[in-house]
Amino acid sequence: MRRILIVTGEASGDLHGANLARALKALDPHVSLAGIGGAAMQAAGVQLVRDLGELDIIGMVGPAALVSVVRRFRSMRRLFRSERWDAVVFIDHPGLNLRYAYFAKAAGLRVIYYIAPQIWAWRPGRIHWIKRRVDHVIVILPFEKAIYDRAGIPCTFVGHPLLDAVAPQYDGIGLRKGWGLDAAGPVVALLPGSRSTEVKALLPILLGAAERLARRDRKTQFLLAQASTIQDNLLESLLRESPVPVTVVKEQAGEVMAASDLVLVASGTATLQAAVVGTPMVLLYRTTWFTYWLAWLLIRVKWIGLVNLVADRTVVTELIQSDATAQRLYEEAVRMLDNPAVYEDMKRSLRQVKAALGGPGASTRAAEVVLAACRT
Repeated sequence: MRRILIVTGEASGDLHGANLARALKALDPHVSLAGIGGAAMQAAGVQLVRDLGELDIIGMVGPAALVSVVRRFRSMRRLFRSERWDAVVFIDHPGLNLRYAYFAKAAGLRVIYYIAPQIWAWRPGRIHWIKRRVDHVIVILPFEKAIYDRAGIPCTFVGHPLLDAVAPQYDGIGLRKGWGLDAAGPVVALLPGSRSTEVKALLPILLGAAERLARRDRKTQFLLAQASTIQDNLLESLLRESPVPVTVVKEQAGEVMAASDLVLVASGTATLQAAVVGTPMVLLYRTTWFTYWLAWLLIRVKWIGLVNLVADRTVVTELIQSDATAQRLYEEAVRMLDNPAVYEDMKRSLRQVKAALGGPGASTRAAEVVLAACRT
């Protein structure tokens, strides 16, 4: 019986770990799965040896945080040495997982990394750590494999898990009616992000653009996709001053995108989700000037939007920092909505991006790699 340890460090990794666990169980019903994760992994049949909350040091400062980190490292080292695991699978969260991988490798374990660190964006030197600490890398973006191939690191591209999370098709008209919208009027989706700092910075800009769009065409309707990580009171306080009616939909980003003619979206995975759904978009992002300056020094990519990175060209307009204003967002939205040729060209490009992400079944293909590694 194969014994596999799955290690993640945050909520998104918990979901990917749960999907991987279900795929492993489907391929090998006798596999024994243990892990560090949350409720999703536990529900998928993973026996938790640590809960995500037990390892959280958010809010700690100074010596307390340092002591907690040292204890965490010692605990992980004991875990790797305590039992004979056939493989350890680390998921995302490279800040800690690359360090844990050092302890796992030192314990003589087979190490697999799923959803690899974004070395193509920043800190490319980490690839030398990966080469020493990881036996096989599983990537979800098509351009990543060539990077690891050049470094001589065994790597498999399995496709993006989003293709399993997004429905093959949606009833956009039915969704509009279900939310009380006019099926014929233009609908614009607002996606301000999944972190409270993003929402505080970006939602006022989105609402400013929405107000301008509503003045231009009173029939324009607005949907807001609320992430599970965003509290109701935060949105309510920001929406209270808006003169534009906005329908808030919780935890249904794909449906919101499918029901909309245009998506105004914060940079992140949501841009890829919109590409998979097939709805044209405009991307925006704004952060503190210090964070922006630091990113400008460290990040080594032409674009921040994943759609553009996958396409290796500008498909989606990126309004970043000083360009991320309500007026610029409004102008780009009008350009998309008023120009059928531009609109259809983006839809064609989004179909190409979707095709490049691979087909559904990323978790199953990742599970096949993990099981094959256990047999070597």
